[in-house]
Amino acid sequence: MTLLDLIKAALKEDMPSGDLTTESLALTPKFGRARLIAKQDLVLSGAIPFENSMVTLDQGARLKWHFEEGDTVLNKQIICTIQGDLVQILKAERVSLNFLMHLSGIATLTQQFVKQLTGTSCRILDTRKTLPGYRELEKRAVVHGGGLNHRLNLSSAILIKDNHISVMGGITAAVTRIRASSPLSPIEVEAKNLEEVNECVSLHVQRILLDNMKNEMITEARQLVPKEIELEASGNMTLERISSVSKLGVDFISVGALTHSAPSADVSLMFDWENS
Repeated sequence: MTLLDLIKAALKEDMPSGDLTTESLALTPKFGRARLIAKQDLVLSGAIPFENSMVTLDQGARLKWHFEEGDTVLNKQIICTIQGDLVQILKAERVSLNFLMHLSGIATLTQQFVKQLTGTSCRILDTRKTLPGYRELEKRAVVHGGGLNHRLNLSSAILIKDNHISVMGGITAAVTRIRASSPLSPIEVEAKNLEEVNECVSLHVQRILLDNMKNEMITEARQLVPKEIELEASGNMTLERISSVSKLGVDFISVGALTHSAPSADVSLMFDWENS
């Protein structure tokens, strides 16, 4: 699904038979200005779907962005000024804002996590816990917040998880089978205890994912793993905990909450009807 397909589907969802209220008012085109205003401090993301949603309904709309994606916007600052037919912009308002609020919320939460890693070489990763159809947008929002993208989808990298290990009867069997099929592909393996960490080390995999380990076990795992093998910590990674984990020598911390639990950023679209 392309971004345009997603926008058209969202507009169709919101207006399956048009905008009953606005169209019942029999409004003629009203050309004027609207302003997108932050109602909290936030990191901007979602400008492209916001703008494309507007332009889909009003091809003559012109948007002037006062910030770029990835910029920090302070409460009450004007993010964007829109010139066009305010009637059509009103119809596009909710869909446009839904994109921008959701994606800016992800970017803002990601920045909060990234700030907890200050002074370390550890980096924040996202996961595949994304809304269907929104993955590329949500992962881009993570980057806007200063995070890194893990694999985009199941086709982009090999990650042997617990169910793969179970169906194959163990880590060694799973790694051996994959290397026979994809000899040049880097392999990441999920480990839930130190025994599995040692097995991964003996197999010389490229990265080990330490799954739901407490800090004490992560420290022990770091001592078992040579520096050439990357370590990723995952599971129960909260803002309160992540700083302590980043100081244990892991290379990455993956956080599903970046995309599945980020609160929407608070913004508002203000219309200048008087001068339209």
